[in-house]
Amino acid sequence: MSAHGRPKGSYRSTQCEGTPVSARDDAMTRTLRVSIVVPTFHRVGLLMRCLHALLAQRLAPEAYEVVVVDDGREDAVRMAVEGLASRRRRHGLPTPRLHYLRNPDGQGPAAARNCGWRAARAPIVAFTDDDTIPDAGWLVAGLAAMDAHPAWSAAAGRVDVPLEGDPARRPTDHELMTLGLAHAEFVTANAFVRRGALAAIGGFDERFRRAWREDSDLQFRLLREQGPVGRADEAVVVHPVRRERWGVSLRQQRNTFFDALLYKKHPRLYRERIRRVPPWDYYLIVALAVAAGVAAAAGQGGGAAVAGVLMLALVLRIGWRRLRVTDRSPRHTAEMLLTSAAIPFLSVWWRLRGALHFRVLFL
Repeated sequence: MSAHGRPKGSYRSTQCEGTPVSARDDAMTRTLRVSIVVPTFHRVGLLMRCLHALLAQRLAPEAYEVVVVDDGREDAVRMAVEGLASRRRRHGLPTPRLHYLRNPDGQGPAAARNCGWRAARAPIVAFTDDDTIPDAGWLVAGLAAMDAHPAWSAAAGRVDVPLEGDPARRPTDHELMTLGLAHAEFVTANAFVRRGALAAIGGFDERFRRAWREDSDLQFRLLREQGPVGRADEAVVVHPVRRERWGVSLRQQRNTFFDALLYKKHPRLYRERIRRVPPWDYYLIVALAVAAGVAAAAGQGGGAAVAGVLMLALVLRIGWRRLRVTDRSPRHTAEMLLTSAAIPFLSVWWRLRGALHFRVLFL
Protein backbone atom coordinates (compact mmCIF):
# COMPACT_ATOMS: atom_id res chain seq x y z
CA MET A 1 0.00 0.00 0.00
CA SER A 2 1.12 3.55 -0.62
CA ALA A 3 1.46 6.21 2.06
CA HIS A 4 -2.10 7.34 1.34
CA GLY A 5 -3.56 3.86 1.45
CA ARG A 6 -3.80 3.41 -2.33
CA PRO A 7 -2.93 0.02 -3.79
CA LYS A 8 0.38 0.13 -5.64
CA GLY A 9 -0.12 0.15 -9.39
CA SER A 10 -3.60 1.69 -9.20
CA TYR A 11 -2.52 4.78 -11.11
CA ARG A 12 -0.74 4.57 -14.42
CA SER A 13 1.55 7.39 -15.53
CA THR A 14 0.36 8.13 -19.03
CA GLN A 15 2.83 10.04 -21.19
CA CYS A 16 1.47 12.32 -23.90
CA GLU A 17 2.65 12.35 -27.49
CA GLY A 18 3.12 15.73 -29.11
CA THR A 19 5.03 18.95 -28.78
CA PRO A 20 6.51 19.25 -25.26
CA VAL A 21 4.86 22.04 -23.29
CA SER A 22 6.55 21.69 -19.92
CA ALA A 23 9.79 23.60 -20.50
CA ARG A 24 10.36 25.59 -17.33
CA ASP A 25 12.82 28.02 -18.91
CA ASP A 26 10.13 29.50 -21.15
CA ALA A 27 9.74 33.14 -20.14
CA MET A 28 6.02 32.84 -20.76
CA THR A 29 5.73 30.29 -17.98
CA ARG A 30 6.29 32.98 -15.38
CA THR A 31 3.13 34.82 -16.46
CA LEU A 32 0.84 31.80 -16.57
CA ARG A 33 -1.91 31.65 -13.97
CA VAL A 34 -4.02 28.79 -15.26
CA SER A 35 -3.78 25.91 -17.73
CA ILE A 36 -6.96 24.61 -19.37
CA VAL A 37 -7.08 20.89 -20.15
CA VAL A 38 -9.61 19.72 -22.74
CA PRO A 39 -9.81 16.00 -23.59
CA THR A 40 -11.47 15.20 -26.89
CA PHE A 41 -12.58 12.06 -28.73
CA HIS A 42 -13.71 12.16 -32.38
CA ARG A 43 -15.69 15.40 -31.94
CA VAL A 44 -13.73 17.96 -33.89
CA GLY A 45 -16.75 20.20 -34.54
CA LEU A 46 -17.67 20.44 -30.87
CA LEU A 47 -14.02 20.91 -29.93
CA MET A 48 -13.66 23.87 -32.28
CA ARG A 49 -16.75 25.49 -30.76
CA CYS A 50 -15.24 25.04 -27.29
CA LEU A 51 -11.82 26.38 -28.35
CA HIS A 52 -13.31 29.52 -29.89
CA ALA A 53 -14.96 30.23 -26.52
CA LEU A 54 -11.71 29.54 -24.66
CA LEU A 55 -9.74 31.88 -26.91
CA ALA A 56 -12.29 34.63 -26.20
CA GLN A 57 -11.72 34.64 -22.43
CA ARG A 58 -11.44 38.00 -20.67
CA LEU A 59 -8.22 36.88 -18.99
CA ALA A 60 -5.04 38.23 -20.59
CA PRO A 61 -3.78 35.75 -23.23
CA GLU A 62 -0.35 35.50 -21.59
CA ALA A 63 -1.98 34.40 -18.33
CA TYR A 64 -3.37 31.10 -19.61
CA GLU A 65 -2.69 28.22 -21.96
CA VAL A 66 -4.95 25.61 -23.53
CA VAL A 67 -3.89 21.96 -23.68
CA VAL A 68 -5.99 19.76 -25.99
CA VAL A 69 -5.51 16.03 -25.42
CA ASP A 70 -6.76 13.89 -28.30
CA ASP A 71 -7.91 10.52 -26.98
CA GLY A 72 -8.92 9.48 -30.49
CA ARG A 73 -5.45 10.21 -31.96
CA GLU A 74 -7.07 11.75 -35.04
CA ASP A 75 -5.13 13.74 -37.64
CA ALA A 76 -8.21 15.86 -38.38
CA VAL A 77 -8.22 17.07 -34.77
CA ARG A 78 -4.52 17.91 -34.82
CA MET A 79 -4.87 19.82 -38.09
CA ALA A 80 -7.90 21.73 -36.79
CA VAL A 81 -6.17 22.78 -33.56
CA GLU A 82 -2.92 23.75 -35.27
CA GLY A 83 -4.84 25.52 -38.05
CA LEU A 84 -6.82 27.58 -35.55
CA ALA A 85 -3.66 28.75 -33.78
CA SER A 86 -1.96 29.52 -37.09
CA ARG A 87 -4.89 31.58 -38.42
CA ARG A 88 -5.07 33.68 -35.28
CA ARG A 89 -1.33 34.38 -35.38
CA ARG A 90 -1.56 35.26 -39.06
CA HIS A 91 -4.28 37.81 -38.34
CA GLY A 92 -2.40 39.27 -35.39
CA LEU A 93 -5.03 38.23 -32.86
CA PRO A 94 -3.90 37.97 -29.22
CA THR A 95 -3.88 34.26 -28.52
CA PRO A 96 -2.90 32.17 -25.50
CA ARG A 97 -0.51 29.27 -26.09
CA LEU A 98 -2.50 26.43 -27.69
CA HIS A 99 -1.05 22.92 -27.45
CA TYR A 100 -2.11 19.67 -29.11
CA LEU A 101 -1.20 16.36 -27.44
CA ARG A 102 -2.18 12.76 -28.11
CA ASN A 103 -3.06 10.22 -25.47
CA PRO A 104 -1.06 7.32 -26.95
CA ASP A 105 -3.06 4.54 -25.35
CA GLY A 106 -6.57 5.89 -25.92
CA GLN A 107 -7.51 4.83 -22.41
CA GLY A 108 -10.37 7.24 -21.81
CA PRO A 109 -10.88 10.75 -20.39
CA ALA A 110 -9.18 10.09 -17.03
CA ALA A 111 -5.94 9.12 -18.77
CA ALA A 112 -6.31 12.00 -21.22
CA ARG A 113 -6.71 14.51 -18.40
CA ASN A 114 -3.63 13.08 -16.71
CA CYS A 115 -1.70 13.68 -19.94
CA GLY A 116 -2.95 17.25 -19.97
CA TRP A 117 -2.34 18.36 -16.41
CA ARG A 118 1.11 16.75 -16.26
CA ALA A 119 2.09 18.80 -19.31
CA ALA A 120 0.47 21.96 -17.91
CA ARG A 121 2.73 24.67 -16.53
CA ALA A 122 0.41 26.89 -14.49
CA PRO A 123 -0.22 26.48 -10.73
CA ILE A 124 -3.96 26.01 -11.32
CA VAL A 125 -5.46 23.58 -13.83
CA ALA A 126 -8.95 24.21 -15.20
CA PHE A 127 -10.78 21.23 -16.66
CA THR A 128 -13.60 21.34 -19.16
CA ASP A 129 -14.97 19.05 -21.89
CA ASP A 130 -14.98 19.42 -25.65
CA ASP A 131 -18.78 19.78 -25.77
CA THR A 132 -19.00 22.80 -23.45
CA ILE A 133 -19.05 26.53 -24.22
CA PRO A 134 -17.21 28.39 -21.44
CA ASP A 135 -18.52 31.84 -20.61
CA ALA A 136 -16.14 34.69 -21.49
CA GLY A 137 -15.61 35.37 -17.78
CA TRP A 138 -15.10 31.71 -16.84
CA LEU A 139 -11.39 31.86 -16.09
CA VAL A 140 -11.53 35.23 -14.33
CA ALA A 141 -14.29 34.03 -12.00
CA GLY A 142 -12.65 30.66 -11.31
CA LEU A 143 -9.29 32.22 -10.49
CA ALA A 144 -10.96 34.82 -8.26
CA ALA A 145 -12.60 32.05 -6.23
CA MET A 146 -9.34 30.10 -5.88
CA ASP A 147 -7.41 33.25 -4.92
CA ALA A 148 -10.02 34.18 -2.31
CA HIS A 149 -9.83 30.70 -0.70
CA PRO A 150 -6.19 29.57 -0.58
CA ALA A 151 -7.13 26.58 1.58
CA TRP A 152 -9.25 25.10 -1.19
CA SER A 153 -7.65 22.27 -3.12
CA ALA A 154 -10.19 22.72 -5.89
CA ALA A 155 -13.42 24.47 -6.85
CA ALA A 156 -16.40 23.39 -8.91
CA GLY A 157 -17.91 25.90 -11.29
CA ARG A 158 -21.48 26.12 -12.52
CA VAL A 159 -22.76 24.16 -15.51
CA ASP A 160 -25.76 25.63 -17.33
CA VAL A 161 -27.75 23.22 -19.53
CA PRO A 162 -30.06 25.03 -21.97
CA LEU A 163 -32.87 23.14 -23.67
CA GLU A 164 -33.89 23.75 -27.27
CA GLY A 165 -37.36 25.03 -28.04
CA ASP A 166 -40.04 26.02 -25.54
CA PRO A 167 -38.40 26.34 -22.09
CA ALA A 168 -41.67 25.26 -20.47
CA ARG A 169 -41.79 21.93 -22.29
CA ARG A 170 -41.07 18.62 -20.60
CA PRO A 171 -37.52 17.37 -21.24
CA THR A 172 -36.74 13.98 -22.68
CA ASP A 173 -35.18 11.38 -20.42
CA HIS A 174 -31.75 12.06 -21.97
CA GLU A 175 -32.18 15.81 -21.54
CA LEU A 176 -33.16 15.28 -17.90
CA MET A 177 -30.00 13.29 -17.27
CA THR A 178 -27.86 16.02 -18.86
CA LEU A 179 -29.68 18.62 -16.74
CA GLY A 180 -28.28 16.76 -13.73
CA LEU A 181 -24.92 18.37 -14.48
CA ALA A 182 -26.38 21.67 -13.30
CA HIS A 183 -26.85 20.23 -9.82
CA ALA A 184 -23.76 18.03 -9.54
CA GLU A 185 -21.30 18.69 -6.71
CA PHE A 186 -18.16 18.38 -8.82
CA VAL A 187 -17.77 17.59 -12.52
CA THR A 188 -14.76 17.89 -14.78
CA ALA A 189 -16.87 19.81 -17.28
CA ASN A 190 -16.09 22.78 -15.01
CA ALA A 191 -13.45 22.37 -12.33
CA PHE A 192 -10.42 24.28 -11.08
CA VAL A 193 -7.74 22.25 -9.25
CA ARG A 194 -4.38 23.27 -7.80
CA ARG A 195 -1.66 21.51 -9.74
CA GLY A 196 0.20 20.67 -6.53
CA ALA A 197 -2.88 18.89 -5.19
CA LEU A 198 -3.18 16.87 -8.39
CA ALA A 199 0.47 15.87 -8.17
CA ALA A 200 0.13 14.90 -4.50
CA ILE A 201 -2.71 12.45 -5.13
CA GLY A 202 -1.46 11.16 -8.47
CA GLY A 203 -4.15 12.74 -10.60
CA PHE A 204 -7.08 10.78 -11.98
CA ASP A 205 -7.43 7.05 -11.45
CA GLU A 206 -7.11 5.68 -14.98
CA ARG A 207 -9.07 2.55 -14.13
CA PHE A 208 -12.15 4.72 -14.78
CA ARG A 209 -12.13 4.11 -18.53
CA ARG A 210 -15.36 5.96 -19.31
CA ALA A 211 -16.52 9.49 -18.57
CA TRP A 212 -18.22 8.31 -15.39
CA ARG A 213 -17.33 8.66 -11.70
CA GLU A 214 -13.70 9.64 -12.37
CA ASP A 215 -14.59 13.17 -11.30
CA SER A 216 -16.31 12.01 -8.10
CA ASP A 217 -13.27 9.89 -7.27
CA LEU A 218 -10.99 12.89 -7.75
CA GLN A 219 -13.26 15.04 -5.58
CA PHE A 220 -13.37 12.48 -2.76
CA ARG A 221 -9.59 12.00 -2.76
CA LEU A 222 -8.98 15.75 -2.77
CA LEU A 223 -11.34 16.14 0.19
CA ARG A 224 -9.64 13.34 2.10
CA GLU A 225 -6.03 14.23 1.38
CA GLN A 226 -5.66 17.83 0.21
CA GLY A 227 -8.36 20.05 1.68
CA PRO A 228 -11.79 21.50 0.94
CA VAL A 229 -13.37 21.52 -2.49
CA GLY A 230 -15.31 24.74 -2.84
CA ARG A 231 -17.84 26.27 -5.22
CA ALA A 232 -17.17 28.92 -7.85
CA ASP A 233 -20.71 29.56 -9.08
CA GLU A 234 -19.71 32.68 -11.00
CA ALA A 235 -17.47 30.54 -13.22
CA VAL A 236 -19.95 29.29 -15.82
CA VAL A 237 -19.77 26.89 -18.74
CA VAL A 238 -22.74 26.11 -20.96
CA HIS A 239 -23.32 22.44 -21.76
CA PRO A 240 -25.83 22.04 -24.62
CA VAL A 241 -27.60 18.69 -24.79
CA ARG A 242 -26.11 16.51 -27.50
CA ARG A 243 -28.47 14.59 -29.78
CA GLU A 244 -28.48 10.86 -29.07
CA ARG A 245 -29.80 7.80 -30.86
CA TRP A 246 -32.83 5.87 -29.65
CA GLY A 247 -32.14 3.81 -26.55
CA VAL A 248 -29.27 5.87 -25.14
CA SER A 249 -30.35 4.87 -21.62
CA LEU A 250 -29.54 1.24 -22.45
CA ARG A 251 -26.00 2.11 -23.50
CA GLN A 252 -25.51 4.17 -20.37
CA GLN A 253 -26.06 1.16 -18.10
CA ARG A 254 -22.46 0.16 -18.77
CA ASN A 255 -21.42 3.12 -16.63
CA THR A 256 -22.54 1.28 -13.50
CA PHE A 257 -19.53 -1.03 -13.92
CA PHE A 258 -17.46 1.86 -12.54
CA ASP A 259 -19.84 2.54 -9.66
CA ALA A 260 -18.35 -0.60 -8.14
CA LEU A 261 -14.86 0.92 -8.27
CA LEU A 262 -16.02 4.19 -6.73
CA TYR A 263 -17.83 2.26 -3.98
CA LYS A 264 -14.75 0.14 -3.27
CA LYS A 265 -12.61 3.25 -2.83
CA HIS A 266 -15.12 5.43 -0.98
CA PRO A 267 -17.95 3.29 0.47
CA ARG A 268 -19.19 5.86 2.98
CA LEU A 269 -19.11 8.82 0.60
CA TYR A 270 -20.69 6.74 -2.16
CA ARG A 271 -23.69 5.95 0.06
CA GLU A 272 -23.90 9.52 1.36
CA ARG A 273 -23.52 11.40 -1.93
CA ILE A 274 -24.12 9.05 -4.85
CA ARG A 275 -26.68 6.36 -4.04
CA ARG A 276 -28.02 5.67 -0.56
CA VAL A 277 -29.46 2.21 -1.26
CA PRO A 278 -28.99 -0.37 -4.03
CA PRO A 279 -31.65 -0.53 -6.77
CA TRP A 280 -33.63 -3.26 -5.07
CA ASP A 281 -36.45 -3.04 -7.63
CA TYR A 282 -33.99 -3.96 -10.38
CA TYR A 283 -32.82 -7.02 -8.47
CA LEU A 284 -36.42 -8.02 -7.74
CA ILE A 285 -37.35 -7.80 -11.44
CA VAL A 286 -34.41 -10.04 -12.35
CA ALA A 287 -35.34 -12.49 -9.58
CA LEU A 288 -38.98 -12.58 -10.73
CA ALA A 289 -37.88 -13.23 -14.32
CA VAL A 290 -35.77 -16.16 -13.15
CA ALA A 291 -38.62 -17.44 -10.96
CA ALA A 292 -41.07 -17.22 -13.86
CA GLY A 293 -38.72 -19.18 -16.09
CA VAL A 294 -38.12 -21.86 -13.48
CA ALA A 295 -41.83 -22.18 -12.74
CA ALA A 296 -42.69 -22.44 -16.42
CA ALA A 297 -40.03 -25.10 -16.95
CA ALA A 298 -41.45 -27.06 -14.03
CA GLY A 299 -44.95 -26.90 -15.46
CA GLN A 300 -46.17 -24.47 -12.80
CA GLY A 301 -48.12 -22.18 -15.10
CA GLY A 302 -49.87 -20.36 -12.28
CA GLY A 303 -46.64 -19.55 -10.48
CA ALA A 304 -45.02 -18.39 -13.70
CA ALA A 305 -48.00 -16.12 -14.42
CA VAL A 306 -47.92 -14.56 -10.94
CA ALA A 307 -44.16 -13.90 -11.20
CA GLY A 308 -44.63 -12.46 -14.69
CA VAL A 309 -47.45 -10.12 -13.61
CA LEU A 310 -45.43 -8.86 -10.64
CA MET A 311 -42.41 -8.29 -12.86
CA LEU A 312 -44.53 -6.39 -15.41
CA ALA A 313 -46.00 -4.23 -12.64
CA LEU A 314 -42.50 -3.28 -11.44
CA VAL A 315 -41.36 -2.51 -14.99
CA LEU A 316 -44.39 -0.25 -15.54
CA ARG A 317 -43.64 1.46 -12.25
CA ILE A 318 -40.12 2.25 -13.47
CA GLY A 319 -41.50 3.48 -16.78
CA TRP A 320 -44.01 5.74 -15.06
CA ARG A 321 -41.32 7.09 -12.75
CA ARG A 322 -39.31 8.12 -15.80
CA LEU A 323 -42.30 9.57 -17.65
CA ARG A 324 -43.71 11.46 -14.69
CA VAL A 325 -41.56 14.52 -15.37
CA THR A 326 -40.46 13.92 -18.96
CA ASP A 327 -41.85 14.22 -22.48
CA ARG A 328 -44.94 12.10 -23.14
CA SER A 329 -44.99 12.11 -26.92
CA PRO A 330 -45.83 8.69 -28.39
CA ARG A 331 -42.25 8.07 -29.56
CA HIS A 332 -40.67 9.01 -26.24
CA THR A 333 -43.32 7.12 -24.25
CA ALA A 334 -42.64 3.97 -26.28
CA GLU A 335 -38.92 4.38 -25.74
CA MET A 336 -39.35 4.78 -21.99
CA LEU A 337 -41.57 1.70 -21.65
CA LEU A 338 -39.42 -0.55 -23.83
CA THR A 339 -36.11 0.51 -22.29
CA SER A 340 -37.57 0.25 -18.77
CA ALA A 341 -38.09 -3.46 -19.44
CA ALA A 342 -34.41 -3.94 -20.33
CA ILE A 343 -32.66 -1.53 -17.98
CA PRO A 344 -32.96 -3.65 -14.79
CA PHE A 345 -31.26 -6.62 -16.48
CA LEU A 346 -28.48 -4.53 -18.02
CA SER A 347 -27.93 -2.58 -14.80
CA VAL A 348 -27.68 -5.70 -12.64
CA TRP A 349 -25.37 -7.34 -15.20
CA TRP A 350 -22.92 -4.41 -15.23
CA ARG A 351 -23.12 -3.88 -11.47
CA LEU A 352 -22.27 -7.53 -10.77
CA ARG A 353 -19.52 -7.50 -13.41
CA GLY A 354 -18.03 -4.45 -11.70
CA ALA A 355 -18.24 -6.12 -8.30
CA LEU A 356 -16.41 -9.19 -9.61
CA HIS A 357 -13.83 -7.21 -11.58
CA PHE A 358 -12.93 -4.87 -8.72
CA ARG A 359 -13.42 -7.56 -6.05
CA VAL A 360 -15.89 -5.69 -3.89
CA LEU A 361 -19.21 -6.60 -2.32
CA PHE A 362 -21.34 -4.16 -4.27
CA LEU A 363 -25.04 -4.32 -5.07
